[in-house]
Amino acid sequence: MLRPLLLTEDDELIRNQMQWGLSSDYQVHVAGNREGALALAKQLQPPVVLLDLGLPPTPREATEGLQTLQELLRLLPRTKVIVVTGHGERAVALKAVELGAHDYFTKPTDLAELKLLLKRAYQLYDLEAENAARRREVAGHGFGSLLGNSPVMQSLFTTIRKVAGSDAAVLVMGESGTGKELVAQTIHAESARAGRPFVAINCGAIPDNLLESELFGYEKGAFTGATAQRRGRIEFAAGGTLFLDEVGELPLALQVKLLRFLQDRTIERVGGHESIHVDVRIMAATNKDLSDAIAGGTFRDDLYYRLRVVTVSVPPLRERGPDVMLLAQAFLDRTTSEEKKPVKGLTPEAWDALRAYHWPGNIRELENRVKRAVIMAEGRLVSPTDLELSAQTPPAPSLRAAKEQTEREVVLAALIKHHGNITRAATELGLSRQALHEIIVKRDIRLPSN
Repeated sequence: MLRPLLLTEDDELIRNQMQWGLSSDYQVHVAGNREGALALAKQLQPPVVLLDLGLPPTPREATEGLQTLQELLRLLPRTKVIVVTGHGERAVALKAVELGAHDYFTKPTDLAELKLLLKRAYQLYDLEAENAARRREVAGHGFGSLLGNSPVMQSLFTTIRKVAGSDAAVLVMGESGTGKELVAQTIHAESARAGRPFVAINCGAIPDNLLESELFGYEKGAFTGATAQRRGRIEFAAGGTLFLDEVGELPLALQVKLLRFLQDRTIERVGGHESIHVDVRIMAATNKDLSDAIAGGTFRDDLYYRLRVVTVSVPPLRERGPDVMLLAQAFLDRTTSEEKKPVKGLTPEAWDALRAYHWPGNIRELENRVKRAVIMAEGRLVSPTDLELSAQTPPAPSLRAAKEQTEREVVLAALIKHHGNITRAATELGLSRQALHEIIVKRDIRLPSN
């Protein structure tokens, strides 16, 4: 089925010629004034509109056409409007582009060039629609702060719901960067302790000589610099949850003290003698195989069994299939908002690169790559190069082939950067529109599409 195209032109002869020339490729609907154009736009919601700026009641001026352009974009902000002007009206055409027009075209009409311009406008519309669909999909596939639609994540969500109803100790296991702390936070948020503190401590990030006082607190005068009493993380988590990240890094001496707390729920601050009862749920996480640590004598087996009353395994990103797309879109939305960048999505090649990559750094690596890509992207779409996920270097080509490939890549990059706007791309490349058009046809350069 042919796609709709709205043609707004007051000259009946030109209107009929353009309708005849484009009717084999598009379902052309015509209007001769602003009111007709807006009525059809509202009814059809066309992806692309061809708009003559010289409309009645002032066909020799662009006032009515520019007003129509602005109203069309308010009505259909994603529609690509290509304005049509006469020779010598470049300033007016550029004004239209500034107001949001996708591109402009001058009379008399070169049908082949117009068709190429239209094709690229539809391609861009489809790309943006695909990325918008991904954005909507993100909103419907999550559990708490976790995001995922893969079978392994749905199984994890089921486990979390069951575990959240208990007060038992939980050991969260998974590779580095899989989101173990976020899983622990979700269990806490779904539990009866949700209104109480969630306190996290990374056991591998604090020096051994400070870790005890961080966990258990200290009394005034307990050591040099202890000028006042201080509560530890366990007390700060009272009534809530204490999350011990990288618990396998705990020194053996502290493992004994933590085991004692798990047994009787009382602590003594460093330098103190008072037993303090603390009601807190313990969750821990590790990316190590603690059974190996037990065999090596670096982790106590009795503490291990106290911590792993319930074990929750977080899958690596490479096993989560389409979740990569959901997560990438979520990170893209967050970063574009934070950085205030006009990035609208990823090219199809970028999505393919995300799917093909094995993600050794898991979600943390994906988040960092997307954040970097948004910051570095020059156009409205993120490319594989922005993600630093370019394909492997091919065998060395001939000099001629290399020059042709370079020309093609440079032109394509400029077109992507300016989302298919030939005028802007030509200006950046230092070419005339005609010269750029010839290169596009000669090299069969096409914007990425579905």
